[in-house]
Amino acid sequence: MSVTLHVCTTCKANLPLAEGEQPLGARLHAALIAGEAPQGVRIVGVECLSACAQGAAIALSAPGRWSYVYGRLTEADAPDILLGAAAYAEAADGLVPWRARPVIFRKQSLARIPPLES
Repeated sequence: MSVTLHVCTTCKANLPLAEGEQPLGARLHAALIAGEAPQGVRIVGVECLSACAQGAAIALSAPGRWSYVYGRLTEADAPDILLGAAAYAEAADGLVPWRARPVIFRKQSLARIPPLES
């Protein structure tokens, strides 16, 4: 099963942008793409995760698994996000044990969404 790491590319984290400046979310997306995606994880940019006050935001999801939304992230967090995505990919139900999660995933979770029932 493929895991999707959604990255809000339009997120400005409620901050004004200077002309020509890339939004924080776009910079985070670029940092994640520049890293090595974990096996079974695809990184997909999306236009909005509706977490503007908590941006930059990402979401992890896969069929039949719990989904998560994380916020208050920057491009400096890319290595930890990729580690967290790898742990999520290894968890059959999406529930990664607390201590196996990167600290940013422990402290910056915005939502946990149950899997859709078939």
